[in-house]
Amino acid sequence: MNGTNHRNGWMVLAVSACFAGLLLASGCASVAKVGASLGEATGVITPQQAQSIVKSAEAVDKTMEDITPEQEYYIGRAVGATVVSTYKVYDNAEANEYLNVLGQTVALYSDMPETFKGYHFLILETDEINAFAAPGGFIFISRGMLHLCKTEDDVAAVVAHEIGHVQLKHAIKAIKSSRLTSALTTIAVEGTKSFAGETLSSLTEAFEGSITDITKTMMNSGYARGQEKEADKAAITILKRMGYRQGALIDVLERMGRLLETDHRGFGATHPPAGKRIADLREIVDDNATPVPTAARQKRFQRLLDNI
Repeated sequence: MNGTNHRNGWMVLAVSACFAGLLLASGCASVAKVGASLGEATGVITPQQAQSIVKSAEAVDKTMEDITPEQEYYIGRAVGATVVSTYKVYDNAEANEYLNVLGQTVALYSDMPETFKGYHFLILETDEINAFAAPGGFIFISRGMLHLCKTEDDVAAVVAHEIGHVQLKHAIKAIKSSRLTSALTTIAVEGTKSFAGETLSSLTEAFEGSITDITKTMMNSGYARGQEKEADKAAITILKRMGYRQGALIDVLERMGRLLETDHRGFGATHPPAGKRIADLREIVDDNATPVPTAARQKRFQRLLDNI
């Protein structure tokens, strides 16, 4: 993942590999009813055809209730291409390796320890305080965010929060239902015809729009407050399982809150106020149940991340 050319290549691959499944995987029956109704109302399809479309969609719902791991991987890879075309990758192999080893370890203690082709972690070359989690386990942490971390526990807390977004599929949920409705309507109208010309173009645009929905949510508007709370809760569960300080996430948020009072870029623009999140976390954090960071962990952190 290193630029616009790769991004375009991934888009093509993603369209061919998973677009149909993507459309049929997210509440297909309800979306199909809309498409069938529109087709019937405009006279493009008969009532019998509309009924057949809905029945087929309901059958798909029963056998495929979610996007498959393979599809999620290709969607995430396309989103990742957008991220690295916006931010430069931090050119430090040792630091990125450390983040990957730590990230893989954190993931093992999550409710989703494996993804299709595994988790991937990367440091972004920017002093902007931010972190992104794309579908399928592509996780990006900025240098600015890592500068806030004073211990390995702090880094693990940030990573655990992003893994929480992955296991809860928050990015996938950012795809607008209206976009899926439009695409499925196209399929309904075309029936069993081969997609070509303008029809194929509209489906491709719908898929690309889905990638846009996710990246805009991650990088501009941010997740809903409830989703951030869910990811924070998941992070605390992960830290507890690992034996890392649960309060590390609070420590990072406190530092972040002080800095973001004057800097509203990145995390400040895409996340709820730190104060509210800290208050919610204090209700579930039992910091007396976990040990202080070990000397070995701290030495490892200082060698690889303390001066990035």
